[in-house]
Order: sequence, then structure tokens, then C-alpha cells
Amino acid sequence: MPEPLIVLSNVSVHAGSLAILSDINLDVYPEEIVTLIGPNGAGKTTLVKVVLGLMVYKGSRKLKSCIKIGYMPQKLALNPQLPITVKRFLKTSGANEKQLSYRMAQTGIEAIANYPMESVSGGELQRVLLARALVQNPDLLILDEPAQGVDVIGQAEMYSLIHKIKNEQGCGVLMISHDLHLVMAQTDRVICLNNHVCCQGHPDHVSHDPAFIELFGKKVSENLAPYTHHHDHEHDLHGNISHHKHVKHHHD
Repeated sequence: MPEPLIVLSNVSVHAGSLAILSDINLDVYPEEIVTLIGPNGAGKTTLVKVVLGLMVYKGSRKLKSCIKIGYMPQKLALNPQLPITVKRFLKTSGANEKQLSYRMAQTGIEAIANYPMESVSGGELQRVLLARALVQNPDLLILDEPAQGVDVIGQAEMYSLIHKIKNEQGCGVLMISHDLHLVMAQTDRVICLNNHVCCQGHPDHVSHDPAFIELFGKKVSENLAPYTHHHDHEHDLHGNISHHKHVKHHHD
């Protein structure tokens, strides 16, 4: 069994008397995608901030020795009065030319390298942010709503790309998402959060858990079931299966 990249034990976060997170246990291992889901205000972003070491908390947080973490924020606020190209923005990470070229190719943004950041589309921006999170070759990739503001096709492509990257470099991924249909098919483990861990496990099991149904409704649970499948194949940048070994679908 590989060593976990991060382990949170009995973590709680309070704002005055309000409990934002209560008694959270979380671990992420290499080569797995763990996805946090839950309603607005459930504490998902707060939990990510605890993992990143940006939040005061009670409990225990243990990181693997010498771990490198890549972080993709939910939003990026750029001053339009200070124009900057995509490549220049990526260079602010301290990456060298070889690293930049590799990550731009991997995320499919080579063609927009010299575009001003304020001119790129929502989908392009998400890929730029992903590339920047990857340039230092992280052991753990933390993604806060990586497909936000992207159409359905773009969302599918983004999640397939994340899955491919995880396989290629063996990193762990901790991700926040609201895109239940797509993300449940692309993740290894789901943690359903509502200020505490309501349920967790493989997507097939979580989607039928009473706590999940209570949060998201029976209709969502029933509609998710046919979408889940095990990933023992790869997708290209457009979400198409490029190397098909065997696909096992679950129909309930």
C-alpha cells in the first residue's frame, strides 16, 4: 500500500460559534481522484484551504515528506489594466521553458500562448489554470471547480484530461465539483460533505447512500446510476476513448 499524500484526522473549523467543518477525516493516495461534493456552504472550499495550510483548524494534518502540491483556484482575478499573455502568466510560476512547453501541450493551450489572458474563453482559462498547477510536477493536484463556466462538452473534456494526467504522472487529485453526472464517472472516491462527512466511497455506492439521496434527491440518485463506469481506458483531449481495453458499465 503506498504512503498517503495527505491525512486529515478529526479536523474542525469554527467561525465564532458556527461550525464550518466538524470532525473531518480525509486521505488522498497517489494515483487516485478524490472528489468533494455537497451543497453550497457545505465547507468544501474551507476543507481545501485546510489541506493547503491556509486555514486555522483543530485536529491533525499530515503531509507526505517533501510533497509538491499544485493548486487550481476556482476563480482568477486579473487587472485588465495590466495586460499579460498566457505564456507570461504561466512563467510567473517559476517554470522553465521545457516545463512550460510540456504543460501547454498536455493541456492543449499551445495555440493561445501569446493571447492576452483577458481575451481567452472560459474553457481556455480553465486549461491555463490547470497548466499552471501542473508546471512543477506536483504529487498532489488540488482543483477547485476545474470545469466552472465551461459548457457540457468542455466539462467532459476537462474531466477526461484530469483523469489522463493522473494516470500519466501518478499524482493524487483532490477536487471540488458540482458536475455530478460527469464527475461521478471520472472519480475513484467521492466524499459527500455538508459541514461533516455525510457519506463516502466509490461513486456507485455513494449515489445510493441515504445521506446522498437526502442532500441531492432521489431523482438525482437514480439518474446518476447509468453514468458510472470503471476507467480502464483512456480518453483523448476531446473525451473520446483512445485506448480501449475493457469498459465495465453499471446499469441499475
